[in-house]
Amino acid sequence: MSKHTAIYPGTFDPFTNGHLDLVRRGLRMFDNIIVAIAPSIKKNPLFSTEERLSIARETLKEYRNVSIEIFEGLLVDYVAKRKGAAIIRGLRAVSDFEYELQMALMNRRLSSEIETVFMMPSEEYSFLTATIVKEIASLGGDVSSLVPPNVEKALKSRFGKP
Repeated sequence: MSKHTAIYPGTFDPFTNGHLDLVRRGLRMFDNIIVAIAPSIKKNPLFSTEERLSIARETLKEYRNVSIEIFEGLLVDYVAKRKGAAIIRGLRAVSDFEYELQMALMNRRLSSEIETVFMMPSEEYSFLTATIVKEIASLGGDVSSLVPPNVEKALKSRFGKP
């Protein structure tokens, strides 16, 4: 039985161990996952879209059923174009749920064929956000348990930390 393709959209600025956790666990449910990186100018990202693409590709290179792409425009249009069966979204807290529920309902209204699958992070990543990672890294803190090694290196380089 085919489990199809899921789209995992986000800014991924930077890609964290929480993101990696959802990709790994998502592969248990779906044949393929497309990590779809949004430019997200409103969030004023630390890394450019191309840098985030490169970082995610390096992080996920061992997963043959995962591809990484940049997308712009409406998510439902991108999902339809890529023939995705579902959108993966991570939920850490109730505050995430309120926003994600609104987005999922709007996406369903725009395209009733596309489902949203909400995934809870593993307990060890339930507090983890890219914003927290960037703040810790900017202050010279140790983020080695929060991000893959290539992301830690990119953060140190960006913030000029040894």
